[in-house]
Amino acid sequence: MTLPSLVYALFLLSVVGVFWTLESLQARLWLLVVASLIFYASIQVQYLLLMVALLIATFLIGNAIAAPLDWRIPNPRWQLAERGWNQRRTQLLWLGVGINVALLLGFKYAEGLFRWLGIELGTTPDDTLTRIIMPLGISFFVFECIAYLVDVYRGSPAALNFSDFAAYKLYFPKLISGPITRFHPFIDQVEQQKPPGLNTAVEGLWLIAYGAMKKLLIADHIAILVNLSFDNLERAGSVDIWLATFAYGLQLYLDFSAYVNIARGSALLMGINLPQNFDAPYFTTSLADFWRRWHMTLGDWLRNYLYFPIGGSRKGLLRTCLNLMAIMLIAGVWHGNNWGFLIWGAMHGAGLVIHRLTQSWGKAVPKLKAFWGTLPGTGLGWLLTQGLVFFSWLFFRLPEPDRYTLALQRLWGTPSDAQFSQLVYLESLGFTITQLLLLLCGVMGLMAGSYVVKRGLKLELSWPVKLLLVPLFSMLAWLLAPAETLPYIYFDF
Repeated sequence: MTLPSLVYALFLLSVVGVFWTLESLQARLWLLVVASLIFYASIQVQYLLLMVALLIATFLIGNAIAAPLDWRIPNPRWQLAERGWNQRRTQLLWLGVGINVALLLGFKYAEGLFRWLGIELGTTPDDTLTRIIMPLGISFFVFECIAYLVDVYRGSPAALNFSDFAAYKLYFPKLISGPITRFHPFIDQVEQQKPPGLNTAVEGLWLIAYGAMKKLLIADHIAILVNLSFDNLERAGSVDIWLATFAYGLQLYLDFSAYVNIARGSALLMGINLPQNFDAPYFTTSLADFWRRWHMTLGDWLRNYLYFPIGGSRKGLLRTCLNLMAIMLIAGVWHGNNWGFLIWGAMHGAGLVIHRLTQSWGKAVPKLKAFWGTLPGTGLGWLLTQGLVFFSWLFFRLPEPDRYTLALQRLWGTPSDAQFSQLVYLESLGFTITQLLLLLCGVMGLMAGSYVVKRGLKLELSWPVKLLLVPLFSMLAWLLAPAETLPYIYFDF
């Protein structure tokens, strides 16, 4: 069952229909649990018990952390008992975090460990080890578990009922690729039991249709160009590699944001507002702003559960720069066990450090600070930011050293193979390289137009217009999608 698909549409409508016919909160919660288990089993049933076991362990540890100190202890022993209580809570927190992190790293680095031990894995999707090496959604699942345990440790109330926590953790629209949510805002919305109004229902349908169009009509078609180019690096020229890198940046954004659109739209039909994950990140003029608007829930998680605990920006400029670099290296390592991901994280870490140093120098040199507020300064900031972002996607798409090394060697002054343009562009895609560049710039232009209308002019489509566009976008996505729907890129992470 994939998002979007006809099977998913029927499944979602069935769940939504039953959800609003049930009057009991517990019945609705258990409906979400059962529906989510069915959803996950339809994709990767072999890991269903593992996810449930991790769910139960996190719930029990969270309740143990929240267990209050016995007030009946005599006063002379109170301080000693409180010290032991705090130690026990800390130990339980580390136990819960350790279980989640060990499980995540175990799966993410199992392939590298097998290779180090000399165990050869299968190389095709039909090979068992290759197919089951990574449970879908494990990263987002673990991040939410860690956030829940830390929040409870910091004083937030633990889940009163297992059904509350299970419905939150397994909620099928966000289960595979987020957005990352917190327990209390989520369960508060479920407990309100208010059916969505007309505007909310239309917004939900619009987000699903809009996400389907972005995924099937645009991202998956761009993926054909990206895959053909990067799979034939030995024959690609410099212009081809630059074009493919630019195309991959667009594909990654459209693919991932499309999933979040469909997830948020599905949740709105059940009266649940999941957090946004993207806010026009390709129109930011600094890397710090980029990370406030790209994969926003991951950025929020990194800040709250890693960056602030190691000191954040509270311990001087040097420590701040070291913390920024450390966090981005961790983000790179989280994405995979290849050097390309580490380089990607290091590039973003260095960019954030330079931005922080520039801010610091701007306080001492007022003219420098004023320059970045001018039109030339804004334009330069955008070029530098997006230049780094798009170039770093090369290492993200080609994380193996032999692949990104080959791409780097061919980035400048290398002509393409005589047959490359003919086979890749004309025969496979039906366009010349110039036409493809114009199409990609057109996609970027549409994104820019939407950004200007929404943020500059403060205009939004009304619900009647969105309702009229829902069947149009759905039909376009259905009719013009590639023959084979590609999996979401972030399913690999």
